[in-house]
Amino acid sequence: MTGAPPAVLVHRDAEVLAAAAAARLVTALADAQAARGSASLVLTGGRNGIAVLAALAAAPARHAVHWGRVDLWWGDERFLPEGDPDRNATQAREALLDGLPLDPARVRPMPASDGPHGADVAAAAKAYAAELAAAPGAFDVLLLGLGPDTHVASLFPGLPGVREEERWVVPVTGSPKPPPTRISLTLPAIRSAREVWLLAAGPDKAEAAATALSGADPATAPAAGARGTERTLWLVDETAASALPRA
Repeated sequence: MTGAPPAVLVHRDAEVLAAAAAARLVTALADAQAARGSASLVLTGGRNGIAVLAALAAAPARHAVHWGRVDLWWGDERFLPEGDPDRNATQAREALLDGLPLDPARVRPMPASDGPHGADVAAAAKAYAAELAAAPGAFDVLLLGLGPDTHVASLFPGLPGVREEERWVVPVTGSPKPPPTRISLTLPAIRSAREVWLLAAGPDKAEAAATALSGADPATAPAAGARGTERTLWLVDETAASALPRA
C-alpha cells in the first residue's frame, strides 16, 4: 500500500489523547509555517475530532501558530443547512474557530444544503473539488476520526465512495450513520496529505483499530487506506488499543 506506514501512539485516556494531539498539532502547523510560510489543515468531526479542537482552544501554546496564515478544510460534512448543530463546521466553530484570528477567506467549509447548490449534493461535492483543485500546495495535516465500523470521513465500508480512485470529493447517499446525505473527501485526497492522523478513543473503537492496522482491504475497512505521504499517525487511547498486538 502506498504512503507512510502507520505509527501507533497510545495515550492513557481520551482526555490525555486530545491534549497530546492538540500540542502535536501546534508544533506541526508552526513547523509548516516556518518551512513554507503557511499551513494547511483538514479538520474532522466526531467526538474525538471536536475534543482535540476544544483542547487546542484551552492550550496557551496555540498562540505559536499564525492563524491568519492557516488554510482550513474539512474531510467530510453532513449535508445539512448552514449553522445546523450537527454540521462538523458548526461544531468546529463553537469548539475553537470562533476564538481564533483566522482569515475568513482561508476557512473553507463544505457546502450546506441551503447553499448555492441547494439540495444537489453532487453539485456541492463537485464545487468543493474545484475549490481544492485551485488551492496551492498539499495538506500539511489531515485529521480523521475512526468509526466503530472502520469508516473515516464519510467513507463507509461497502459504499461506492471508498472505491473512488480519481475524484477527490464525492457525494454520499445512504450513509448507514445519520444523516444519510453527506460530502466526503476520498482516499486519493486523503493520501495526498503530508501527514494523516487517525484519532480513536473508547472501547467501541478497539476492533476497528485492530482490523484497520492488520492490513485489511480499504474497501471493507476504509481506515486501512488512510495514509500520509510523509507520516501516518494513529493517536489512540488505551481502550481503543486494547485489541492491538502487544509488542
